[in-house]
Amino acid sequence: MAGWAGRWTATWRVDGGELVTPARDLGSVPVACCAPVRLFSWRTTQRHRPGLEFLVGTGRHHGFESIAEQRLLLMLDFAGAVSDVLSQPLRLRFETLQGWRTHVPDFLVVTPHGTWLIDVRPGERIGDDDRVTFAATAEAALACGWRYEVVTGWGREALSTVEALSARRRALTDPLRVQPGLLEAVSRRSLPFAELVGAAAYPAVARAHLLHLIWHRRLGIDLSGPLTDRTLVWAPYGRDR
Repeated sequence: MAGWAGRWTATWRVDGGELVTPARDLGSVPVACCAPVRLFSWRTTQRHRPGLEFLVGTGRHHGFESIAEQRLLLMLDFAGAVSDVLSQPLRLRFETLQGWRTHVPDFLVVTPHGTWLIDVRPGERIGDDDRVTFAATAEAALACGWRYEVVTGWGREALSTVEALSARRRALTDPLRVQPGLLEAVSRRSLPFAELVGAAAYPAVARAHLLHLIWHRRLGIDLSGPLTDRTLVWAPYGRDR
């Protein structure tokens, strides 16, 4: 299949119209000017749950078509360094031994470290046709210097912790100057969550600010376990060795 990168195409939605490019030119399309190629719809009889998720990193709402996709957006926001996200970014038309197919990936994610094309699919729902589609999408992404990933799920503890932290991800004022005290307290050694909060002058306020600092990665915790009062909190560059 020599020359496939020129035969395969991607259709984008730009300024209300369609733009068709060869797969090899995916990276030349200005993502900021694009809209989802497939519109989101809501009706009472549908089985999936679409919606909009606000990302602190972009300052905008982004569409999703399922709870699994919503969780990915939440995790991307927590990871930080996300410059832009485009839902349902393009329609890829690719060739297989059985003929031509089309596929709309779930997200295109732009970061300072590279661009990711992402599909979200629970592992138990991935069949042989899906594997062919995902392999083709991976090749198209590779051809233009992007990365590709299929997200099949999240660890239970990591997901529940990030969901809890997300309640404090919005901008938070600090008139009582609680945050400097929290940062100073863990500058030399890790401390349990409850001990760190309890040592503050205003523990109830400190708890909210501590969650905020962890969400914005100014303080760190281990996501492999549940978030409890015994969870150790550390400074990113001051963690005990």
